[in-house]
Amino acid sequence: MPEPRELDLVLFGATGFTGGLTADYLARHAPDGLRWGLAGRNQAKLEDVRRRLADVDPALGDLPLLHADVEDAESLADVAARARVVITTVGPYLTYGEPLVAACAAAGTDYLDLTGEPEFVDRMYLAHHDTAVASGARIVHAAGFDSIPHDLGVLYTLQQFQPRGPVSVRGVVRASATFSGGTFHSAMTAFARARQTKAVTQERRRAEPRPEGRKARAVAGKPHKDATLGYWLLPLPTIDPFVVARSGAALASYGPDFRYSHFAGTKTLRYAAGGAAAAAAMFVTAQVPPLRRLALDRVKQGDGPDESRRAKSWFTVDFVAEGDGRSLHTRVSGGDPGYDETAKMLAESALCLAFDDNPTTAGQVTTAQAMGDALLSRLQAAGIRFEVCGE
Repeated sequence: MPEPRELDLVLFGATGFTGGLTADYLARHAPDGLRWGLAGRNQAKLEDVRRRLADVDPALGDLPLLHADVEDAESLADVAARARVVITTVGPYLTYGEPLVAACAAAGTDYLDLTGEPEFVDRMYLAHHDTAVASGARIVHAAGFDSIPHDLGVLYTLQQFQPRGPVSVRGVVRASATFSGGTFHSAMTAFARARQTKAVTQERRRAEPRPEGRKARAVAGKPHKDATLGYWLLPLPTIDPFVVARSGAALASYGPDFRYSHFAGTKTLRYAAGGAAAAAAMFVTAQVPPLRRLALDRVKQGDGPDESRRAKSWFTVDFVAEGDGRSLHTRVSGGDPGYDETAKMLAESALCLAFDDNPTTAGQVTTAQAMGDALLSRLQAAGIRFEVCGE
């Protein structure tokens, strides 16, 4: 950083459900001497969170509370100027996210969020990547279940595989969990803006440099039964394959011709068909404004399952890499993906940016590109498993 900062880390959104879990994780696992604070627009709610954190660690009774409002650019500029890293869990990001990205990019402050909204990420690249490159800020989107298990899972897989020629990787997600109201609102927003998302994706593609002498692509797969894994696969149109492809474009270790496809996996064809029908119904609902409003009203943001429900949740992401006449099967797995593990991933990413020996990067970067091995080691130490299968 060009000048010392008062705080190592600021968390914006701790009064919400996932933000609160992230604050709890930091209270229990932050290193001694971490200088961190909470930011938000409601002082009373911030004080409530601080009192809860003080029950975990009495020293947090003096945790700094910063005023931050997405409609007050000066407040966001102040937060960005005082911190080395800013986390935000305030979404939908297409609605609320850009002012903080702009403030961090201008101030040279590292930024982390949980977005799974491709349109938002592409718009932020077009509007603020160059500013962040000039200031030295690392703008890291999708630092939760979207998209860390997939992004770092492919990084881990290719470290074991070490491709010499073209390589294709497919990721297959399975989970037993309840996802947040915020995630639902973000998904509905994205579905309702399919045309705008496609347009801004094309605009970014025209503006973004391509790697010289190499290829890295996200490839849409087709429904089929996987001979290696034994699951029925359904293409999963999330932000994850785009994030993975961008890591592939940035990292020469992914080989000269890298392709990634992303799927949901089910044990039976019946479940695959049911998942496809549910996704189609959600997409149709998002296109009809009265139905979309009704659905959004029924699923509130800021709420989530209790601790006992989360304790029963789990996720796996299987990866199969194929190339050079050989194949490799790996897996990333953990507990509750939408909340507990997401809070862990986000908090460890922030600590990694603040304290670890990371590659020199700036601008909008992926978790694999910005943190790579350091974050992989952190997550393994925190209980998320990365393993080669069949050994």
